[in-house]
Formats: sequence, structure tokens, C-alpha cells
Amino acid sequence: MPVYNGGRFIRQAVASLLAQTYQDFELVIADNASTDATEAICREFVAQDQRVRYVRNERNLGGPGNFRRVFSLCSGEYHKWATADDYWAPTVLEESVAILDRHPDVVVCYPKTRLVNEAGSPVEDFEDSLHLQEPSPATRMIRVLTEITLCHVHLGLIRRAALGRTALIGDELASDVRFIAELSLYGKFYVLPEFLFFRRFHEGCSSWERADMERQRAYYDPEHRKRFGLHLWRRYVGLLSAVTRAPIGMKERLILYRYLGRKMRWQRWVLLRELGAILRP
Repeated sequence: MPVYNGGRFIRQAVASLLAQTYQDFELVIADNASTDATEAICREFVAQDQRVRYVRNERNLGGPGNFRRVFSLCSGEYHKWATADDYWAPTVLEESVAILDRHPDVVVCYPKTRLVNEAGSPVEDFEDSLHLQEPSPATRMIRVLTEITLCHVHLGLIRRAALGRTALIGDELASDVRFIAELSLYGKFYVLPEFLFFRRFHEGCSSWERADMERQRAYYDPEHRKRFGLHLWRRYVGLLSAVTRAPIGMKERLILYRYLGRKMRWQRWVLLRELGAILRP
């Protein structure tokens, strides 16, 4: 669980994980140098449950950096990222483990999502279309890039062996989409039919006000350590690199190169604007 200033909702998030019917796991919390009550709350859980491990970063690595950090701290065969303002039904781990144990060609299993408001009250049910059972990696990746809207796949239960072969979540805008597309090259996606994940939308969440670039900068690169731009270029470079690295046949690779080439041509004016913004003094 990567977290930064999550004191408001983290109790419910952690409690929902510790209440899982599947108990054989370690919960690693990577605190991104929070300045609120997050540390004190996490240490309470550490004292109460030996499955909880708390690590505090010396500085704020940014949201994606903390996702990568907490992945490096874990070692289980199956890996699950968990957000500190959302919560899960008690059976989500048990059902997800059963699917991955039963289906070696499935790389990630995750449930349907119920969107909730700040108070945790239901807002609407989100029907995810990414139950990807196609044998073709190219078909799966193209479906991700054409059908994804809200990103929940990366919060599912993922095979660590496959996850470690990806570039993980990066520092470019919408890097979770690029990561999910890359993950689809390594196996099928399985969506549990029940609504077992409760995603909370509130003013403090990273997906609030996506068009606000200062807000996005604060999430991705809070210490302004990198040049914040060329996001679409970085997405396509990441996708093309993922296709090149993936253990797929040449026919599948060529399908994806052509598909990504067409998308870049369709978005050429955006790509040119990004270059212009970087080159302007």
C-alpha cells in the first residue's frame, strides 16, 4: 500500500485488507513522507497485527515512485497494490487467489468496482470491459488501449513474475494505462463478477481534476526533480519498448507496431505540440 497523507481514510482501507477471508499475506505500507496522522495510524496496525510492515520514505518519491518502491519491498508470488483511500470486500483475495491458482494463463485477477463518495456511500457501479480471455497478446493489448476508461486492473492480484518484467507504473501522465497495456502482453485478465472493490472519489484523490497540471505535477513529481512534459511521447516510447521486450511472436509484434504507428499518426499534432513546448526557451 503506497500512501501519502492518507490519514483520513487509511484505517478503513487497511482494516478491509486485514479482514480478508484469505489470511496468508503480508501487508507492506510505504509512507511517502506523510505530514499528517498516517504514520501514527500505521504504527497502530503494526502493533496489532504481525502481517503489517510499515516503511517510511525519507522523501516524497511521487505517487508512481512510491508504487515502484512498495513493489521492491514485497516478495510474494502474487502481488497486489492497494490504495489508501479505497476498500475491499472480505472475499476479494480468496477469490482472486483461487483464479490465479486454477488458471496459469491468467496474469491478473480483479473484481468489479463500485464507485463510492467521500462518505463511502455508493454512487454507481462501474462495468469493466477488460475481462481479456483472448489468446492473442496483440488483441488483448489493443483492447486495453481502446476500451479502458477508469483504471482498476493494476489494483488486482497480479503474478509477480510477470509484473517484474514490465516497466511498472512510470512518471508520465496516465502511466497506469501504459502499464496495464504492457501487462496484457504477458497473460489474460480475469474480472470477478461481483462488486468487491469500492473506489472512493474525493477531492484529495490523484484522479480528481486531471486537467489541473499543477495538481498532476504534485502527484507525479512533487520535488520537481524531472522535466514534466512529453507525456504522450513517453507513453508511445514505453508501449513500443514493451512490445519489443515482450515474449510474443513476430506476427503479434508487427500487428502492434502497425497499430501504435497509426495511433501516433492520428495524434501527430499533439505529439508536435509537445515537442514545441519542450523546445521553446
